[in-house]
Amino acid sequence: MRYISTRGRAPALSFEEVTLAGLASDGGLYVPESWPQLSVETLRSLRTASYVETAVAVMAPFVGDALSEDELRDLCAEAYGRFDHAGVTPLVQLDHRHWLLELFHGPTLAFKDVALQLLGLLFERFLSRRDMHVTIVGATSGDTGSAAIDAVAGREKIDIFMLHPQGRVSDVQRRQMTTVMAPNVHNIAIDGSFDDAQALVKAMFNDRAFAGRHNLSAVNSINWARLMAQVVYYVYAAVRLGAPDRQVAFSVPTGNFGDVFAGYVASKMGLPVARLLVATNVNDILHRALSAGDYSVGTVTPTVAPSMDIQVSSNFERLLFDLHGRDGAALEAAMQSFETAKTLAITEAQRAQAAHLFSSASIDEDAMALVMRWASAEAGQVIDPHTAIGLAAARLSDEVPAEVPVVTLATAHPAKFRDAVERATGIRPHLPTRVSGLFDREERFETLPADLKAIQAHIDAKSEKR
Repeated sequence: MRYISTRGRAPALSFEEVTLAGLASDGGLYVPESWPQLSVETLRSLRTASYVETAVAVMAPFVGDALSEDELRDLCAEAYGRFDHAGVTPLVQLDHRHWLLELFHGPTLAFKDVALQLLGLLFERFLSRRDMHVTIVGATSGDTGSAAIDAVAGREKIDIFMLHPQGRVSDVQRRQMTTVMAPNVHNIAIDGSFDDAQALVKAMFNDRAFAGRHNLSAVNSINWARLMAQVVYYVYAAVRLGAPDRQVAFSVPTGNFGDVFAGYVASKMGLPVARLLVATNVNDILHRALSAGDYSVGTVTPTVAPSMDIQVSSNFERLLFDLHGRDGAALEAAMQSFETAKTLAITEAQRAQAAHLFSSASIDEDAMALVMRWASAEAGQVIDPHTAIGLAAARLSDEVPAEVPVVTLATAHPAKFRDAVERATGIRPHLPTRVSGLFDREERFETLPADLKAIQAHIDAKSEKR
């Protein structure tokens, strides 16, 4: 399996190379040259398979010869052995057609653990082969940071610098990052939004001298290996609800488009996905793009679902690549124009092509709170604000046939957003025992302006002390 850049000018890379690189050298994102297929027979065989065996079957074509099947199985067993549920990502039924896919049973209580626990192990394996050091730089709107830090804390040959928008993540999310005292972990609170943090990270990758000096790599969803690992839970859920002999729809709360793009990949591989519902909060750039062709940047509105308070959805570029006929030059021109003008027009033909699989909805905080109360009162499930946005979109949609089950991705444990949950439901969720004591621990982080030179100088200084 070879990987190509969405912008067409970077060299094709192997799985190992693309995992360590993160962003392509031309500023694009890596995608497979072609989509591997899962046969009907393979999908049927996975109905009774464990999560680890499902992961091996789904990911082996993407990994190619970078790992043997036994090596991949051992890494998956180690990664998912840290989850507190034997099913790793269990399904919970809400009513006759709505289900939750619980993705928060990992060590930091969010769906990011599903991919990042494996990605940390892949980094360690590939770096040991090459006897090289990498510096991971990332931006987080909340959950990516804690999951990435947990995955690489204390690992040799890796330093991680994680940027988060000061005051715009929940107290639990922040402390899960800033109380990790491993010497290779560096937290930076920036005076700005998540979009500012994401732009700074991209600028660091595009500064070739800086990126080369530090061997920069990425763990957020611009890294293909992370997206690949997220494809697994779509397959795992769908086959338990009757796939490949029955279609399944998914509702995905998303801001950066990575999680829902993994569902698109599953569909491309042959999973019978009836529809992917893209659920946004009031920061609705993805809803506007898919429903009206308007991919233009607005002002970020802070909400109680902070992981979705995003206006520039970096992973949307991967879908745009396919909508542009995989023409890297055409997409590069479009993205360069977008980066300057902050707007990109999606043609009616492109929008119609996306509409074969994607629908979208923008959910405000009143609708979010209503569905949180419904889930608690009618189904006995306490859910977090992000999951509630996905579930609200699922319950409001009239585009999924009545006989098709709808799975909402439950992306975070409700205790990560306990104040918002309590306001909506009257129930204050408790942190699981495995993260007890979080509020008794010392915090460590730097506060810096959203300025590229200041961030780079800080990373240079910390790296010199290593």
